[in-house]
Amino acid sequence: MNRNGTIALGCGGAGCLGVILLVIVFVVLIVSGTIKAPGLYDANRNSNSNFNFNSSNNNNSDSTTNSNDNNSNANSNSDSSTSDSSSTMSEDDKHKLYQAVSITKDPQLMMRVIQKLGFGNGLGNDHQEFAKAHFAWAMKNLDFIQSVNTPEKARAYVEAHIDD
Repeated sequence: MNRNGTIALGCGGAGCLGVILLVIVFVVLIVSGTIKAPGLYDANRNSNSNFNFNSSNNNNSDSTTNSNDNNSNANSNSDSSTSDSSSTMSEDDKHKLYQAVSITKDPQLMMRVIQKLGFGNGLGNDHQEFAKAHFAWAMKNLDFIQSVNTPEKARAYVEAHIDD
């Protein structure tokens, strides 16, 4: 085989590997719901998603000191509808929960998971950075994605693990 034949073989192999990599990337994007695959969804379907996020914090502190008997009255009232229990979950578990809930396509469940993971209403930089890191995680965890590849399987996974 001459030099040109060797180069052609190498370029053909590299091109083939590139195409395979592109196919894998598109499959992951389709499975995660980032892009819509032709024929897998109804283009005439209307979809409406509404997210409501309410949080209120009230702290009232009154301190009265009487010089004769040193009485002190303190009143504190706190009401918060958000909780950050995500610190007990591993990064891998967070990504699994995030991946599964994205497959369910349930906006209320998605907001519940986003809040569980500590991303508030999902519009902050921390959520954006997590979503970027999630793509790399997904490329390494295709087996898990296949295990929750239907909305029913994904919902079952989320419901089983959202309180972890």
